[in-house]
Amino acid sequence: MDRFPGESVTGKQGVALPQIDFRALFETLPSPHMVLDRDLRFVEANLAYQRVTERSRDELIGQNIFDLFPNPGEGGRQLRESLQKVLDTGQPDTLALIPYAIPLPLSLGGGFEMRFWSAVHTPLFDSAGNTAYVLQNTVDVTEIERLKDIAFGPSGAPLETPIESATQLYQRARELQQTNLILVEETNQIRNLFMQAPGFMAVLIGPDFVFRLVNNAYQSLIGRRAVIGRPLLEALPELEGQVFQDILSEVMRTGQPYVGQADSVLLQRQADGPPEERFLDFIYQPILDGRGVPWGVFVEGSDVTARVRAERQQKLLLDELNHRVKNTLATVQAIAAQTLRTTASPADFREAFEARLLALSATHDLLTQSVWRGASLDEVILMELRPHGAERYRLDGPAVALSAAETLTLGLVFHELVTNAAKYGALSTTEGCVRVEWTVRDEADRSRLDLVWSEQGGPPVSAPLHQGFGSRLIERSLQGDTGGDARLEFAESGLRCHLRLTLTAAAAGAEAAA
Repeated sequence: MDRFPGESVTGKQGVALPQIDFRALFETLPSPHMVLDRDLRFVEANLAYQRVTERSRDELIGQNIFDLFPNPGEGGRQLRESLQKVLDTGQPDTLALIPYAIPLPLSLGGGFEMRFWSAVHTPLFDSAGNTAYVLQNTVDVTEIERLKDIAFGPSGAPLETPIESATQLYQRARELQQTNLILVEETNQIRNLFMQAPGFMAVLIGPDFVFRLVNNAYQSLIGRRAVIGRPLLEALPELEGQVFQDILSEVMRTGQPYVGQADSVLLQRQADGPPEERFLDFIYQPILDGRGVPWGVFVEGSDVTARVRAERQQKLLLDELNHRVKNTLATVQAIAAQTLRTTASPADFREAFEARLLALSATHDLLTQSVWRGASLDEVILMELRPHGAERYRLDGPAVALSAAETLTLGLVFHELVTNAAKYGALSTTEGCVRVEWTVRDEADRSRLDLVWSEQGGPPVSAPLHQGFGSRLIERSLQGDTGGDARLEFAESGLRCHLRLTLTAAAAGAEAAA
């Protein structure tokens, strides 16, 4: 019997109920159950039977019951007759009390121990209606039988002088009941601790790693799916092709635990969502029987996804910081060299150089506030224009997110434009103003920013005889860092600057920035 049959059941309201996994139900029954074929060979045995008999399923299947558990005495005769009666008549049979010795494990010295059982034998039929198997359900009543012997003697008749008085027997029963209540309370407390533990826990049994127990943290990890009584790959099919079942098999084979640290696993935590990568610290601990043979695996661990992602982000930021520091030092060197060449005196050099360093510092402040992820375009522009008063400028364009590299480049560009406007252009008079307009167009899988800086109301403008550092910085920065271009127009009415660049981290919105 590879699998117990099951069929769909329809409720009173005509609603189809879920099909029951009878094999899982059989495995988890608390009392011992086993199945014999017509030759009295084991074809199935649940975990309770395996524990009682100190035999694994592999040791039982295919073996004759009387070869494994010989008993030439009265108990063996009663058992054989009852089993044969069920096979011959197709009717169930009950043995209210049968003495039957079972072998003791070698760890306890070997030998046999006499136990008393109450057994029910039930026929199982094949498709033709013939008795094909016998299902046995046994209950160990040894302690009850021993208690009876204490009270009434081995013959079953009351002793003239009982070994213990009725009062003593009642007291022992009360003590036993109190002990059972304490054990139940402790068991409930342990179960509550298991269920409420902050780390995830699960118990997997058998070669297919059937879920026996899972706690609340494990349920949260897997998206609160129903997994009890189901094999691992049936309950969590996304684990197919991942390494975890191979590791579990190795733990069962060797009996040695396995420790995983920040191991990546793909779990489908949402019913309709894609698999989500999580990172887990965990241990697979083999569960051993009395002979040291693994029969299950205890899983315990914690979800460290947040920690791993934080560590990766920290490394990325450190790498980016190192990169930016090198670039910044190179920029400062270039600013110093170019400013020195274009200023007439040390005082002019100091003023221009310090102003450009302050602009670079202000841009870095913006990046620091955004953890070096970038800044918005309007923030970069306002950083330079705001000190001149809101009535001196006008911004018009959608919201645009800039990457760190774009923020650094445009920060320097707008500093040069504002500095030039304050010295020679629209911001050098009381009536002048600056207008900045931009649009974003989608091109294939990227976005293109088009920006126009225009000055009005300033003194007349004419093209310079020599290109200054500011002009070169604007043009070369865009070409080198952003793959864009800049064009300066020295119209008589005021300077106009056209900027175009491809955005690497841009997100355009529908609302105007100002």
